[in-house]
Amino acid sequence: MKIEVTFAGNKKVNANINGYVVKTDQPVSKGGDASAPSPFDLFLASIGTCAGIYVKSFCNERKLPTENIKIVQEIFVDEITKMVSDINIEIQIPSDFPEKYKDALISVANLCAVKKHIAMPPLFEVYTKTV
Repeated sequence: MKIEVTFAGNKKVNANINGYVVKTDQPVSKGGDASAPSPFDLFLASIGTCAGIYVKSFCNERKLPTENIKIVQEIFVDEITKMVSDINIEIQIPSDFPEKYKDALISVANLCAVKKHIAMPPLFEVYTKTV
């Protein structure tokens, strides 16, 4: 898999992925135009949306309605290192959600591939190539 990253002016940086363009920008406070989420915000959103697709698939397979289910992700940052220290993922379900599936929702959310890759990070190699 290859992702091609291009520069679109000012602080805009886009990723071309399988025919889709994912646009990013920086907030005005960092010199951007705030026209799209920042790359780091997209990274964080990928965690919740990944958990979300597992929860949605689980519910769809059991014909459980998902209209009133929501995932709320809360990010905590270490004041000293300024790095993310904790991420809480809350699966909000309606009061009539079947009790027998509550623990299973947590289990399927934990199957998230993004979360697994953070737990076992890949090796990174950054280099230049003249073309």
